[in-house]
Amino acid sequence: MSGGTFDYNQRLIRYIADDIAGEIARSGRPKTPRELKEEGYYRDREWYEKYPEDLNHYKYSDELIKEFKNAYKALRIAEIYAQRVDWLMAGDDGEESFIERLKEELDALKVELKNKTFEIEDDEDED
Repeated sequence: MSGGTFDYNQRLIRYIADDIAGEIARSGRPKTPRELKEEGYYRDREWYEKYPEDLNHYKYSDELIKEFKNAYKALRIAEIYAQRVDWLMAGDDGEESFIERLKEELDALKVELKNKTFEIEDDEDED
């Protein structure tokens, strides 16, 4: 495995970005049967009758969703830079390949962001 300069912690940046993307995807959506079951250890039918809003995920405002998307983009850029610098400092890449790979990954991110829908993945909906 290459890199290691940062103890591979750049993956944590990606986890944060993915968590934010999940919040965007779930905003205002009904909770899945699995999600309701998981929180059912302290909520019963009577709870949801009294608090029907708890059947859905919290709904963020459009302004906050926009900022969440900005945060996702910034974190993905940070992840790419951290990975590329890691490989450069670890000696896995030289200056030329650093620049080349950085450009490739940032270009790929532009395409990803252009096509990103921030929708829930199919396997997240299964119960």
